[in-house]
Amino acid sequence: MIRRLFYFALGAYAGVWAMRKLQALKPDHIARRTAGRAAGLLAEARGFTGDVRRLSAARETELHARLGLDTVGHIHHHDEKDGR
Repeated sequence: MIRRLFYFALGAYAGVWAMRKLQALKPDHIARRTAGRAAGLLAEARGFTGDVRRLSAARETELHARLGLDTVGHIHHHDEKDGR
């Protein structure tokens, strides 16, 4: 009797698992997951670019201070067209 109950429960579990896997393969579910992942990647990319901009601005400020380029009098404008 216990053996039959065990196999019945195992079969029910396998049936539910198989149905969930088959439902996950429906096109609307695949599209929804893909859109969700794309939105997540976009958010990560935006966060990364924000971090890069913030860190590069901080580094630029640090370099300007270290090289003494903070004042307006030290700015050198190049006369050549290509910027050299």
